[in-house]
Amino acid sequence: MPSEFELATKRLTLKPWRPEDRDDFASMNADHEVMADLGGPLTRAASDEKYERFARSFREHRITRWVVRTHDTQFVGYVGIVPASEDHPLGLHHEIGWRLARNAWGHGYATEAASAALNDGFERLELDEVLAYTASDNVRSQRVMDRLGLVREPERDFEKHYDDVGLWSALVWVAYPPGRV
Repeated sequence: MPSEFELATKRLTLKPWRPEDRDDFASMNADHEVMADLGGPLTRAASDEKYERFARSFREHRITRWVVRTHDTQFVGYVGIVPASEDHPLGLHHEIGWRLARNAWGHGYATEAASAALNDGFERLELDEVLAYTASDNVRSQRVMDRLGLVREPERDFEKHYDDVGLWSALVWVAYPPGRV
């Protein structure tokens, strides 16, 4: 596997995290509007901790929440697949997620980047399914899930306590490899 791995779409590049991405990442994580349904803004220390977790995920698993930039290098946010921990209410699985900087909203970037990440997960990693979950009031993410063709599976909905959010109720969607539904 090459040391520098990237995914490219028509408008975007998804790549592993580099130290120069920290400031853009922290700025996005400090935005009240971006973080409104995610427990509120993160401190710089919490953002740096999340950055390290994403970078480590790529080193250890060859998948991550990729940093997403336009081809002219404008920071968009992150999109990607990560393995869930054993103690997750749904057990071991792979989950796709995204977070975009406020100025990147409304351009179709989440759908475009998530589609590339899912294709990578199904082709390179040969995953059987990828879960996506969000809160019932996060309509923007639900629209992305619909545009991606994910299947809503209410029997997998769950609740989990997060220190920074409290008890969080999740609605679950599932992506299957092309040709299987």
